[in-house]
Amino acid sequence: MFGGERITKIIEIEGMSCGHCTKKVEMALKDLKEVKSVNISLENKNAEIVLKKEIEDDILKNLIEDLGYKVINIK
Repeated sequence: MFGGERITKIIEIEGMSCGHCTKKVEMALKDLKEVKSVNISLENKNAEIVLKKEIEDDILKNLIEDLGYKVINIK
């Protein structure tokens, strides 16, 4: 590996209904300096994020909910 473990979180999101919704969430998450990459699935209603370093779940939850979506779970 490249000197560090991979931190991945899956965020279950309710309320995304189109490509515009997923793009909005993706761009907001990518703006966080801790986030390395984002993969959003409209079908599975979730976002998989790979982090450069740990970030508190509440920060992720508040960011997404401020966009108008509901976070069901973060694992």
